[in-house]
Amino acid sequence: MTAPIRVLLVDDQTLVRAGFRALLNSEPGIEVVGEAVDGGEAVRLAVETVPDVVLMDVRMPHVDGLEATRRITADARLPVVKVIVLTTFELDEYVFGALRAGAAGFLLKDVEPEALVEAVRLVHDGQALLAPRVTKRLIEAYVASAAPGVAEAPAPPPPDDRLADLTPREREILALVGRGLSNHEIAERLVLSPLTAKTHVSRLFFKLGARDRAQLVVTAYETGLVSVP
Repeated sequence: MTAPIRVLLVDDQTLVRAGFRALLNSEPGIEVVGEAVDGGEAVRLAVETVPDVVLMDVRMPHVDGLEATRRITADARLPVVKVIVLTTFELDEYVFGALRAGAAGFLLKDVEPEALVEAVRLVHDGQALLAPRVTKRLIEAYVASAAPGVAEAPAPPPPDDRLADLTPREREILALVGRGLSNHEIAERLVLSPLTAKTHVSRLFFKLGARDRAQLVVTAYETGLVSVP
Protein backbone atom coordinates (compact mmCIF):
# COMPACT_ATOMS: atom_id res chain seq x y z
CA MET A 1 0.00 0.00 0.00
CA THR A 2 1.28 3.45 -0.93
CA ALA A 3 2.08 5.68 2.04
CA PRO A 4 -0.29 8.66 2.42
CA ILE A 5 0.79 12.18 1.55
CA ARG A 6 1.61 13.79 4.89
CA VAL A 7 0.47 17.41 5.21
CA LEU A 8 1.31 20.10 7.77
CA LEU A 9 -1.21 22.96 8.08
CA VAL A 10 0.04 26.44 8.99
CA ASP A 11 -2.47 29.25 9.61
CA ASP A 12 -3.22 31.51 12.55
CA GLN A 13 -6.99 31.11 12.07
CA THR A 14 -8.48 28.10 13.85
CA LEU A 15 -11.47 27.81 11.51
CA VAL A 16 -9.27 27.83 8.43
CA ARG A 17 -7.11 25.03 9.78
CA ALA A 18 -10.20 23.05 10.82
CA GLY A 19 -11.67 23.37 7.33
CA PHE A 20 -8.47 22.30 5.62
CA ARG A 21 -8.02 19.41 8.05
CA ALA A 22 -11.57 18.11 7.46
CA LEU A 23 -11.19 18.42 3.69
CA LEU A 24 -7.79 16.75 3.42
CA ASN A 25 -8.41 13.98 5.94
CA SER A 26 -11.53 13.00 4.00
CA GLU A 27 -9.43 12.35 0.90
CA PRO A 28 -7.91 8.91 0.31
CA GLY A 29 -4.14 8.92 0.42
CA ILE A 30 -3.78 12.22 2.32
CA GLU A 31 -3.15 12.63 6.06
CA VAL A 32 -2.82 15.82 8.11
CA VAL A 33 0.05 15.25 10.53
CA GLY A 34 0.14 18.57 12.36
CA GLU A 35 -1.06 22.17 12.70
CA ALA A 36 0.88 25.34 13.45
CA VAL A 37 -0.37 28.83 14.28
CA ASP A 38 2.71 30.77 13.13
CA GLY A 39 5.90 30.38 11.15
CA GLY A 40 8.12 29.58 14.09
CA GLU A 41 5.92 26.70 15.17
CA ALA A 42 5.70 25.59 11.52
CA VAL A 43 9.46 25.18 11.29
CA ARG A 44 9.60 23.27 14.57
CA LEU A 45 6.78 20.92 13.55
CA ALA A 46 8.24 20.42 10.10
CA VAL A 47 11.45 19.13 11.67
CA GLU A 48 9.50 16.93 14.09
CA THR A 49 7.01 15.42 11.62
CA VAL A 50 8.87 15.74 8.27
CA PRO A 51 5.70 16.20 6.18
CA ASP A 52 5.57 15.78 2.42
CA VAL A 53 3.67 19.04 1.88
CA VAL A 54 3.21 22.17 3.99
CA LEU A 55 0.20 24.43 3.41
CA MET A 56 1.59 27.79 4.53
CA ASP A 57 -0.30 31.00 5.24
CA VAL A 58 1.59 34.27 4.59
CA ARG A 59 0.37 36.78 7.17
CA MET A 60 0.91 35.39 10.65
CA PRO A 61 2.23 36.81 13.93
CA HIS A 62 5.86 36.49 15.04
CA VAL A 63 7.36 34.64 12.04
CA ASP A 64 5.47 35.10 8.77
CA GLY A 65 4.92 32.44 6.12
CA LEU A 66 7.61 33.60 3.71
CA GLU A 67 10.34 33.48 6.35
CA ALA A 68 9.08 30.10 7.57
CA THR A 69 9.14 28.81 4.00
CA ARG A 70 12.71 30.04 3.57
CA ARG A 71 13.80 28.27 6.76
CA ILE A 72 12.10 25.01 5.83
CA THR A 73 13.43 24.85 2.27
CA ALA A 74 16.95 25.73 3.47
CA ASP A 75 16.97 23.07 6.19
CA ALA A 76 19.18 20.11 5.23
CA ARG A 77 16.98 17.88 7.38
CA LEU A 78 13.96 18.58 5.16
CA PRO A 79 15.19 18.06 1.57
CA VAL A 80 11.95 16.60 0.22
CA VAL A 81 9.43 18.84 1.99
CA LYS A 82 7.35 20.92 -0.47
CA VAL A 83 5.65 24.16 0.56
CA ILE A 84 2.45 25.56 -0.96
CA VAL A 85 1.88 29.18 0.05
CA LEU A 86 -1.77 30.08 0.58
CA THR A 87 -3.00 33.64 1.01
CA THR A 88 -6.05 35.84 0.56
CA PHE A 89 -3.85 38.57 -0.91
CA GLU A 90 -3.10 38.62 -4.65
CA LEU A 91 -0.02 40.82 -4.31
CA ASP A 92 3.14 40.45 -6.39
CA GLU A 93 5.38 40.87 -3.36
CA TYR A 94 3.87 37.76 -1.79
CA VAL A 95 3.85 35.73 -5.00
CA PHE A 96 7.44 36.08 -6.10
CA GLY A 97 8.50 36.39 -2.47
CA ALA A 98 7.16 32.87 -2.04
CA LEU A 99 9.18 31.64 -5.01
CA ARG A 100 12.33 33.31 -3.75
CA ALA A 101 11.76 31.58 -0.41
CA GLY A 102 11.66 28.21 -2.18
CA ALA A 103 7.93 27.53 -2.33
CA ALA A 104 6.82 24.87 -4.81
CA GLY A 105 3.41 26.44 -5.26
CA PHE A 106 1.21 29.46 -4.67
CA LEU A 107 -2.57 29.50 -4.36
CA LEU A 108 -5.20 31.96 -3.26
CA LYS A 109 -7.44 30.86 -0.39
CA ASP A 110 -10.57 31.17 -2.53
CA VAL A 111 -9.44 28.08 -4.48
CA GLU A 112 -12.12 25.40 -4.88
CA PRO A 113 -11.78 22.44 -2.48
CA GLU A 114 -11.16 20.00 -5.32
CA ALA A 115 -8.41 22.25 -6.69
CA LEU A 116 -6.71 22.42 -3.28
CA VAL A 117 -6.67 18.63 -2.99
CA GLU A 118 -5.30 18.36 -6.52
CA ALA A 119 -2.66 20.97 -5.66
CA VAL A 120 -1.39 18.85 -2.77
CA ARG A 121 -1.13 15.83 -5.03
CA LEU A 122 0.57 17.73 -7.88
CA VAL A 123 3.18 19.38 -5.67
CA HIS A 124 3.90 16.10 -3.91
CA ASP A 125 4.46 14.63 -7.39
CA GLY A 126 7.06 17.32 -8.17
CA GLN A 127 4.91 19.65 -10.28
CA ALA A 128 5.06 23.44 -10.01
CA LEU A 129 1.82 25.06 -8.96
CA LEU A 130 0.80 28.67 -9.45
CA ALA A 131 -2.67 30.20 -9.36
CA PRO A 132 -3.57 30.58 -13.06
CA ARG A 133 -4.66 34.21 -12.87
CA VAL A 134 -1.36 35.33 -11.35
CA THR A 135 1.13 33.11 -13.18
CA LYS A 136 2.00 35.43 -16.09
CA ARG A 137 2.19 38.52 -13.87
CA LEU A 138 4.28 36.60 -11.36
CA ILE A 139 6.92 35.58 -13.87
CA GLU A 140 7.12 39.09 -15.34
CA ALA A 141 7.49 40.68 -11.91
CA TYR A 142 10.01 38.09 -10.70
CA VAL A 143 12.24 38.38 -13.74
CA ALA A 144 12.04 42.17 -13.81
CA SER A 145 13.15 42.37 -10.18
CA ALA A 146 15.79 39.63 -10.31
CA ALA A 147 17.23 40.31 -13.76
CA PRO A 148 16.18 43.73 -15.07
CA GLY A 149 18.29 43.42 -18.21
CA VAL A 150 16.40 40.44 -19.66
CA ALA A 151 15.57 41.11 -23.31
CA GLU A 152 11.91 41.54 -24.23
CA ALA A 153 12.25 40.06 -27.71
CA PRO A 154 13.19 36.41 -28.32
CA ALA A 155 16.96 36.01 -28.49
CA PRO A 156 19.60 33.33 -27.95
CA PRO A 157 20.08 32.68 -24.25
CA PRO A 158 22.92 34.76 -22.79
CA PRO A 159 25.91 32.95 -21.28
CA ASP A 160 24.97 31.64 -17.87
CA ASP A 161 26.95 29.28 -15.65
CA ARG A 162 23.77 27.40 -14.77
CA LEU A 163 23.39 26.30 -18.39
CA ALA A 164 27.00 25.27 -18.94
CA ASP A 165 26.54 21.60 -18.07
CA LEU A 166 23.23 21.16 -19.90
CA THR A 167 23.01 19.35 -23.22
CA PRO A 168 21.12 21.01 -26.10
CA ARG A 169 18.19 18.65 -25.46
CA GLU A 170 18.16 19.51 -21.74
CA ARG A 171 18.11 23.23 -22.58
CA GLU A 172 15.20 22.61 -24.92
CA ILE A 173 13.31 20.73 -22.23
CA LEU A 174 14.08 23.39 -19.60
CA ALA A 175 12.57 26.00 -21.93
CA LEU A 176 9.41 23.91 -22.30
CA VAL A 177 9.18 23.47 -18.53
CA GLY A 178 9.50 27.25 -18.27
CA ARG A 179 6.52 27.64 -20.59
CA GLY A 180 4.46 25.48 -18.24
CA LEU A 181 4.37 22.21 -20.14
CA SER A 182 3.93 18.97 -18.21
CA ASN A 183 6.15 15.93 -18.79
CA HIS A 184 3.43 14.38 -20.95
CA GLU A 185 3.11 17.55 -23.05
CA ILE A 186 6.89 17.75 -23.43
CA ALA A 187 6.95 14.14 -24.62
CA GLU A 188 4.29 14.88 -27.23
CA ARG A 189 6.00 18.08 -28.39
CA LEU A 190 9.41 16.43 -28.83
CA VAL A 191 8.13 13.00 -29.89
CA LEU A 192 9.63 11.26 -26.87
CA SER A 193 8.31 8.61 -24.56
CA PRO A 194 6.84 10.00 -21.31
CA LEU A 195 9.52 8.10 -19.38
CA THR A 196 12.30 9.74 -21.42
CA ALA A 197 10.82 13.19 -20.83
CA LYS A 198 10.57 12.48 -17.12
CA THR A 199 14.20 11.30 -17.06
CA HIS A 200 15.38 14.52 -18.73
CA VAL A 201 13.46 16.64 -16.19
CA SER A 202 14.93 14.60 -13.33
CA ARG A 203 18.42 15.32 -14.68
CA LEU A 204 17.59 19.03 -14.75
CA PHE A 205 16.68 18.86 -11.06
CA PHE A 206 20.05 17.29 -10.32
CA LYS A 207 22.20 19.47 -12.57
CA LEU A 208 20.57 22.76 -11.54
CA GLY A 209 20.19 21.88 -7.85
CA ALA A 210 16.45 22.57 -8.08
CA ARG A 211 14.08 21.31 -5.42
CA ASP A 212 11.06 21.30 -7.69
CA ARG A 213 9.53 22.38 -10.97
CA ALA A 214 8.82 25.92 -9.79
CA GLN A 215 12.55 26.58 -9.51
CA LEU A 216 13.08 25.20 -13.02
CA VAL A 217 10.47 27.65 -14.35
CA VAL A 218 12.26 30.60 -12.75
CA THR A 219 15.65 29.40 -14.02
CA ALA A 220 14.30 29.14 -17.56
CA TYR A 221 13.26 32.79 -17.44
CA GLU A 222 16.31 34.12 -15.59
CA THR A 223 18.73 32.51 -18.03
CA GLY A 224 16.88 33.77 -21.11
CA LEU A 225 15.74 30.36 -22.39
CA VAL A 226 12.21 31.77 -22.17
CA SER A 227 11.55 35.44 -22.81
CA VAL A 228 8.93 37.50 -21.01
CA PRO A 229 6.15 38.27 -23.52
